[in-house]
Amino acid sequence: MNRIALRIDDRRPFANGQPFGDTGPYERLSGRALFAIDPLAEANRDVVDLENAPRDAEGLVRFEADFMILTPADPAKANRRVFYDYGNRGHKRALQFFNDAVHSNDPLIPAHAGNGFFMRRGYSVAWVAWEGDMLPGDGRMVLDVPVATENGQTITDKIRVEFIPDAPGATTYPLSGRVAAHSYRTASMDTRDAVFTRRRYPYDTPEVIPSDQWSFATDMSGMGAETKVAERAIAPSDWHIFYPAGFQPGWIYELIYTAKDPKIMGLGHVAVRDFVSFLKYDETAANPLKGTEKAYGWGRSQTGRCLRDFVYRGYNADAQGRKVFDGVMPHVAGAGRKWMNHRFSNPIVSGGQQYEDHFNIADSFPFSYAWSTDHLTGKRDAILKRSETDPLVFHTQTSTEYWVRRGSLAHTDTQGNDLPQPETVRVYCWSSSQHSANPLLKAPEKGIGRHYSNNVATSMFFRAMLDAMDAWATTGQSPPDSRIPTRADNTLVDYATWKAQFPAIPGVMTLACPNVLPLLDFGPDADKGILREPPVLVHGKNDPDGPGLSYTVLVPAVDVDGNDIPGVRAPMVQAPLGTYTGWNPRAHGFGHGVQWRFEGSYIPFPETQSEKAATGDPRAPVLDRYPTKQAYQNAIVAAARDLVAQGLMLEEDVARCADMAADWGRPRHDIAL
Repeated sequence: MNRIALRIDDRRPFANGQPFGDTGPYERLSGRALFAIDPLAEANRDVVDLENAPRDAEGLVRFEADFMILTPADPAKANRRVFYDYGNRGHKRALQFFNDAVHSNDPLIPAHAGNGFFMRRGYSVAWVAWEGDMLPGDGRMVLDVPVATENGQTITDKIRVEFIPDAPGATTYPLSGRVAAHSYRTASMDTRDAVFTRRRYPYDTPEVIPSDQWSFATDMSGMGAETKVAERAIAPSDWHIFYPAGFQPGWIYELIYTAKDPKIMGLGHVAVRDFVSFLKYDETAANPLKGTEKAYGWGRSQTGRCLRDFVYRGYNADAQGRKVFDGVMPHVAGAGRKWMNHRFSNPIVSGGQQYEDHFNIADSFPFSYAWSTDHLTGKRDAILKRSETDPLVFHTQTSTEYWVRRGSLAHTDTQGNDLPQPETVRVYCWSSSQHSANPLLKAPEKGIGRHYSNNVATSMFFRAMLDAMDAWATTGQSPPDSRIPTRADNTLVDYATWKAQFPAIPGVMTLACPNVLPLLDFGPDADKGILREPPVLVHGKNDPDGPGLSYTVLVPAVDVDGNDIPGVRAPMVQAPLGTYTGWNPRAHGFGHGVQWRFEGSYIPFPETQSEKAATGDPRAPVLDRYPTKQAYQNAIVAAARDLVAQGLMLEEDVARCADMAADWGRPRHDIAL
C-alpha cells in the first residue's frame, strides 16, 4: 500500500487576506509531501529502476517533494475542486496564465492573484514537485528521489547532453547543460573516455574537439583575499565541463560521457498521482482539502508532455484503481510525451526542436489520443486506452507547435491523414499564436530571432476552457467542438502548399520547412527505459545521407496576410495589426535560418499606403483596415463578442480585450500612428 503524508511547514493568508467575491479570502499552505511506496505493487511497476531503489525496514521506497496549496480560508466556500498545476521546470505557472498575474514562485501578495479568476471561482490551486532533477533556488519546487544501484554496485552508462549558447564568453557549463538542474557526475575524469563535438546544424557531421582542449572542471572567479582584485581558478569538477576556447553562438556542442548514479525520475508520476489522489479521496483531518469532488490537471509545454505521458502510462488510476484527474488540459505539448521515465533521464531537457535537442526521445509513438498504427514500425497504440479511468481531455496548442513540436501528429495518423478523436477529447488550435504568450502587456522584442516575437494575447482562452471543462465533468455539458486544421477542408497542408500561400513580404525570412520527426533507434532496451546514446537515425532505402525515415508533419493554411485560417482565432488575429506566425528563424551567427526554440513572429503591417508603396509590401495597410484607432478597438470587441457567443471566451474578458486594444494596442504593437 502506498502512503503519503503532508507536512505543513507554513500557513498564512494569501494576497494580504483580501476577499475574492463570494469566496472570501484565501490562505496558503506549504511544506513537504512524504511518500512511501511498495516497489513490488502493480501500480508502481512502470517506474524504471524502482527495483534498484533503496528500501526501508518495511521494504518501502521513500521520497519527498515540495508542495503548496492556495485554498479558501473558509472551506465551506470552496467549490470542492482541485486545480493541479504541473508548473514548468520547478516554476509555478497557472496564476500567471489563468489569472493574468505577475509570475512568482512564492505567490503571496495581491499582484500574484492577478484578476482573481481561480479565487472568484472557489478553486483550490495545488502544486507538488514532480521533477527530480531540479536544484533548490529561486523558489523552485524540488522533488528528492533516490539513486538506483544494481546489486549494491554503482550504475554507469553513456549519456548525451547539448550546450547551445545564445551569447559568447561562457567557458563552463554544468553537465546537465542547465544551471538549475542536477547533473549526472562523470564516472571518469579522463576526457579521452568521452567525446566532445560541435556542429553548425543538427544533421551536420560533428567536429571532434580534441580531448586535451577541454576538461571536467569549473571556472571560478571572485575577489582575492590577498590581492583585493578579481582572481580566477580552474578546479576539477565531475559535474562540470570547462572549455577554455569558449562556447560560441552558432554551434551545437555535444558531450557524450559515462555518467554514474541515475536518479529514479519516473517517481515524478507517482508523486503527482498519489498527491492528487490524497487530496481528492482522503476523508481524514490530515487532508486540508477534505471533501474535494473533482480534480483537474494542467501542464504547459514540458509539463503538457508530462501530463500526456502520465495518462498514457496509466497513472490516472491511483493505487486503488480510482480515477485521479477528472479532466486534463495539456497545453502546447505538441505531439510530445515520452522522455522522463528512463535511466539517466534529464527531465529539464526540452522536446526535440528543429535546432535544439533535435534527437530526443520526447516525441515517440503514440502521438494521438486515438488509436492508430505507426506506418514505420507497424505498432498500434493510443494515449487513451483505459475507459474506466481515462480523463476528459482538452488538448490546446498554438501555431508554434505545428512548426516546432510536430503538433499535427496529435490529431493525424503518422502519414498525415485526419484521425478522429475520442468523444472525450477536444483539440483546439490557437491560431497564429506562439508557444508562450505572456498575458501582461509589453513592447515587441526580437532576441536572437530574425523578427519580433509573436505577441498575440490568448490568456482569455484558458479561463473559458476551465469553465467548459468543469461543466463537462460535472453536468456532462458538451464543450465546443474541436477547432483544428484538417486535411478534409484543406486547412492542414504540406510545406509547399503553405509556402505558395504565404505573402512575399519584403525582408522576411521564412523557415525552409517545419521541424521533421525522424525515426530514431534508441537500442533494444529502450522499451525497458535503458537508452542507447546517441540514438541511431533509421534511414530508408533512398535517403542514406538524409534525415532518415520520418513521420508526416503538416502546418495550418494561411490567408493573404500570412495568418492562420483554421482554429480558434484570438481577437488580435481576427483584427490583426500584422502577420503573426508560429515560427521565427534564428538570426545570423546564432544558427541562421533555423527555428529559434519556440518563438513565433510578429511582422507589422505597413501603416499607410505610402509605406506600402515604398516597401513593396503586398499586405493592406493598417489605415485601410481601420481608419481610426477607435475602429480598431471596435473590431477587437466585435471579435471578442463572437468568441463569447461560441463558448470560447468569457463575457468578463470582452472589456479586457477592449482595454488592451486602446490606442492601437500599445505597447504590445510596434505602430507609429
